[in-house]
Amino acid sequence: MTVNRSIRLDAVLIQAVIAGALSFSHLHDLADAAGQSGWKAWAYPISVDLLLVAAWRRLRMNRRDGAAWVWFVIALFASLGANIATAGLLDLANVPAWLRIVVAGWPALAFLGGTLLVHTPTETTPAPVSTAPEPTEEPAPVDLHRTDVAPEVDAVPEHTEPAPELPAAEPASASVPVPASVPPALLDHARKLADNHRATTGTALPVANLRAQLGLPAPLVDSIAAHLQLT
Repeated sequence: MTVNRSIRLDAVLIQAVIAGALSFSHLHDLADAAGQSGWKAWAYPISVDLLLVAAWRRLRMNRRDGAAWVWFVIALFASLGANIATAGLLDLANVPAWLRIVVAGWPALAFLGGTLLVHTPTETTPAPVSTAPEPTEEPAPVDLHRTDVAPEVDAVPEHTEPAPELPAAEPASASVPVPASVPPALLDHARKLADNHRATTGTALPVANLRAQLGLPAPLVDSIAAHLQLT
């Protein structure tokens, strides 16, 4: 396998050398026939081939580069035109005036093309835009212990221990001591009110009603109600 690959590679190199030498010779002959003698005739093939290679390298980086395609076609046309013209279709002893003008103006054209290809920035193909949804930002945690920031409505309150149940309050009549002595006249008046209420309604007089009718402080009314055994 290694021997066959080496043979194919050498054949390609030989073919490239032969094709390059023939094209180089045709360009030289055409330039010499157009009045560019001496070293100038040898410089024309180098100029055409260098412009062709520069345009091709630019196209390898970006196939959509229109300027690179233009200069590639111009250099290719110059090389192919010289090969066809020297194939007997053109009298090299009597070159037309327009061909002399083209050959004389080629150096300026090649210099312009090479400068533009080298110094023009390459436009790279933009990377494909990802269609993945953007991650949503999570809301910042709310510190419920801060006093300068009001908590949000949907903020989850911290777990708090349930408040201990308070023992049921004892009745006010049991917690308030009965005064040692209540004015007899006041006690008799309160008893009459309680008796009238019982005779009218058949129920004991509520302490709240007794307090409203006597207009006395609550502790004193509670003491009277304790004496009269009112609830």
